[in-house]
Amino acid sequence: MKITIVGCGNMGLIFAHALLKYNIVSKENLFLVEKNEQRQQDLLKLDIGNVVTTNDSKIANSDIYIIAVKPQDFEKVAGELKSLLQSAKCIISIMAGVKISRIESLLGNPNIVRAMPNSPAELGMGMTGFTASSSLPLEQVHKAENLLATTGRAVFFEDEDLIDSCTAISGSGPAYFFYVVKNMIDAGIKLGLDEATAAILVKQTMLGSFHLMNSTDKSLDELIKAVASKGGTTEAALTSFNETHVGDNIQKGLERARDRARELSK
Repeated sequence: MKITIVGCGNMGLIFAHALLKYNIVSKENLFLVEKNEQRQQDLLKLDIGNVVTTNDSKIANSDIYIIAVKPQDFEKVAGELKSLLQSAKCIISIMAGVKISRIESLLGNPNIVRAMPNSPAELGMGMTGFTASSSLPLEQVHKAENLLATTGRAVFFEDEDLIDSCTAISGSGPAYFFYVVKNMIDAGIKLGLDEATAAILVKQTMLGSFHLMNSTDKSLDELIKAVASKGGTTEAALTSFNETHVGDNIQKGLERARDRARELSK
């Protein structure tokens, strides 16, 4: 298989390393398209594939193209790549907010997958939501899914509009968890703990809670109830959360993130 990655920033490189790790492609058949000369030199030092520019004929006839440029740069890059990608069998976009219709229009190719990965992809524990143009053959959809799954898990959405919801939930999601952890650590410091101890307590508690949640048949409400004994310390904290509408505010925040994703896609 021959794969070309257009745009080798953080997420583009994450996919490059994942594809090599799982033997989806060999270094000889992986092409990294980068225009910035300094970035080209950095990529050459990594020695993970062939470093080329947008007008290099070597990227023609790749089996899959991954578009990982910044959304605001896409129109210019598309103009440079259109002649090479018009007959491509599968183009995977991981650009936030760029709709399939726009990608099809600028590249003159209907074989598009639109994906929204998140930052834990760097550890192979990412969550990617994706959708595909109606004209893309099922065989190519499966190939795209296998490729996306090299960075974690992948979920297919028939309705492209749900990618905006996916962006709000999982695309932006890591930042929400980091935010909660940061504030719990800050609270620990205010309660008299040193920062290192507070960080250990919070991070290990979060890790353990995830594994418990992921390995039990109990619902989240049941898990909460199991910790929050009546009249106890946990109930006191949860009562404060409910009084200040923490849950409602979290949901409103995610709705706002979804709405912003919709605005950007226009």
